[in-house]
Amino acid sequence: MQARRVGLFWLSRSCQVQGQVIDCVYIAVSARDARYTRICVASVRYFYPDIPIRLLVSGRLQRGLADELRQYWNVGTAELPRGEYGWGFVKLEALFAPPGEKFLVLDSDTVLTGQVLETWNEFPASFLVDDEEQSEADTKRLYYDWEKVRKIDPSARPPRFVFNSGQWFGTGGVLTRDDFAPWVEWTMPRTLRHPEHFMPGDQGILNYVLNQKAAIDGLCVERRQIMRWPGHAMDGLDVESVSKRAAAPLVVHWAGMKRVRQRDMIGADLLAFFEKVYYQRLPAGNARRVFAGCRDSFSHSLLGAKVRVKLACRKLGAVRRAPVAG
Repeated sequence: MQARRVGLFWLSRSCQVQGQVIDCVYIAVSARDARYTRICVASVRYFYPDIPIRLLVSGRLQRGLADELRQYWNVGTAELPRGEYGWGFVKLEALFAPPGEKFLVLDSDTVLTGQVLETWNEFPASFLVDDEEQSEADTKRLYYDWEKVRKIDPSARPPRFVFNSGQWFGTGGVLTRDDFAPWVEWTMPRTLRHPEHFMPGDQGILNYVLNQKAAIDGLCVERRQIMRWPGHAMDGLDVESVSKRAAAPLVVHWAGMKRVRQRDMIGADLLAFFEKVYYQRLPAGNARRVFAGCRDSFSHSLLGAKVRVKLACRKLGAVRRAPVAG
């Protein structure tokens, strides 16, 4: 069954929350995305100079990054147990924030193009996610296979909505760890109990739990276009319109589109703009920006080389273990 658009009436009929106010923006970060983290922070501060920003840290951060963000950009770090959470799982920690806390969760490879936080005020709800459409095949590939899940959970239903978990609005205390316990091992790193049925990481399981809660318990989950993927289009989202605050208020997310050199990416002008904004606050900002760009390119090239060597070694090992014919 194709994941379909759901009428706002169905999703809103049980909404009771009024006067929505965002308390915090959470940004999921790790050591490999320091450059994107800086750009993301600058974009949030460009439109919201005073809103609390907290980092959801998985693993280690680039040395000095947390202090730099705190000193020059008033960015804090969420109080979480230190460790490697696994792909995207640290974002689930926002759900267990103080009850009633309203927040936006972002991946670090995102930027705001306007005052997107006000979008939630138009549709008061416990959650607001991107209004995405996918075919049945892509829903199973990118999120979860509800038919297979139903063999484990007879109450599983076809998803009424799906969304990329790199940007979503939520409310603390609405969901608990117990809601995820049948599907997630709360170890460090987090792991899926049935990884063959869900996309790796947090995305599939978050979609599943929200769909089930909406369908069975009437949880209020609104949908609105809040994400722009550069692979589809960047119409109207250029530096001129964004800098003048004339662009549509969206979250641009370079999911699966990062390159060694940022200037080779679609929408690179926005990345460069907010990177310049970021370093304007730092002493010797221009020199730091050039150095950071070179370090980031080198780091990604080195990582790519390590991956290629690892794959080559695996291939060579497989050849050596193969039985000799004859």
